[in-house]
Amino acid sequence: MTTISGISDHSRISVDARCLRLLAKAADAASVAPVVERHTLTLAANEVLVEVKAAAVNPSDIKAATGLMPYAIFPRTPGRDFAGVVIDGPAAWIGREVFGSSGDLGIRRDGTHATHLSVEAEALVEKPRNLSWEETAGIGVPFVTAMEGFRRAGMPKPGETVLVMGVNGKVGQAAAQIATWQGARVIGVVRKDESYEGHANGPVEVVNSSAVDDLAMRVREMTGSKGVDIIFNTVGDPYFQAAHKSMALKGRQILIAAVDRIVQFNILEFYRGQHTYYGIDTLGLSSVASGAVLKDLVPGFAGGYLKPFPIRSEAVYVLEDAARAYKAVAGSSRDRVILKP
Repeated sequence: MTTISGISDHSRISVDARCLRLLAKAADAASVAPVVERHTLTLAANEVLVEVKAAAVNPSDIKAATGLMPYAIFPRTPGRDFAGVVIDGPAAWIGREVFGSSGDLGIRRDGTHATHLSVEAEALVEKPRNLSWEETAGIGVPFVTAMEGFRRAGMPKPGETVLVMGVNGKVGQAAAQIATWQGARVIGVVRKDESYEGHANGPVEVVNSSAVDDLAMRVREMTGSKGVDIIFNTVGDPYFQAAHKSMALKGRQILIAAVDRIVQFNILEFYRGQHTYYGIDTLGLSSVASGAVLKDLVPGFAGGYLKPFPIRSEAVYVLEDAARAYKAVAGSSRDRVILKP
């Protein structure tokens, strides 16, 4: 039960919130063991208090818990994405249904895996009315990553071709949705015999990289030897060379991940092709900056051009069962995993 008490300063309230806590760095993903504790939350002058209705669990939550992000603080409440109701803050916000995401929340400061959250008012985004709490909470990091990549590299246009490496991952699906929403042609790359699993506003042509001898040659065949205008590489170095050779003149490649950090790079092909590379790290985006990206996406969700990831009931967990939720994400589950405080 949440206890709410009045505070004389500016008639604000404090909340005795139930929060997941990571007390120290875990040795590995299997050792991540969050506990539930009670903490009193109060607001800074520019913040609102949100009653969290749903919060997503992201791979970055697991990476931070195991020390792969050295700037992550301990102890802390994890969680970067949320959807909920504002219960305190500026009068114009109270009672409004909102959602948001962040590169700070859950990493450098206490996050969203709790019954309540304090966050900057500027970070809030109006929740699309046609989506459930769970669906809204699941938008966050994948769609922010995809949209920020396109905002930096240039939004896809009709007549352009976008190649999405790892198209069935959550960021890959978000990129395919946005690109087809903007009228671009999309080619998706997968590693086994499967179709595109997500929503799209047009056809997504799929190439099984394990079934072709030369992926770049196959992409060029599909584009009449031109190559592609934008590559969204969600995998990183395993596809780097194929992506590099698939780029059209003045092509752009967006990179968000790496397995091995060092790749061979053909400088001659790079400058003669007039290529541009964009590195996207949403951990570098504040809550306010992430909110600005989400605001650009809201018309797509409101209009049905963008759709949230399906949320299976088996992938929704209570706070007390968070260890299982974290293990599902660490095990590369394709479900969008959600916590319901």
